Amino acid sequence: MRLSTTGNIVDTEIEETLGLVRGNTIRARNVGRDILAGLRNIIGGEIKDYTQMLSDAREEAISRMVDEANDLGADAVIEVRFTTSQTMGGAAEILVYGTAVKLK
Repeated sequence: MRLSTTGNIVDTEIEETLGLVRGNTIRARNVGRDILAGLRNIIGGEIKDYTQMLSDAREEAISRMVDEANDLGADAVIEVRFTTSQTMGGAAEILVYGTAVKLK
């Protein structure tokens, strides 16, 4: 599956637009991680556990979007965008969405 943040795929022509596809996941923080993050906040620097957690969440959301695009028979997803929102205290949703298309 080809993914693009632009409205096209270089050197290819879009044959058909299949519609909106999306994938999401909601991840909650871990109390143990919060304690370490609080300490890191005092001394500064990257909070690697959170970086990894968000990276994993983005990959899961992408995978779910690609599965939805595959179900439609898409060759690519264009105009791919990410958004995040807090769903409750200590939990956030990662959402990725785009337009599924068939290529010539």
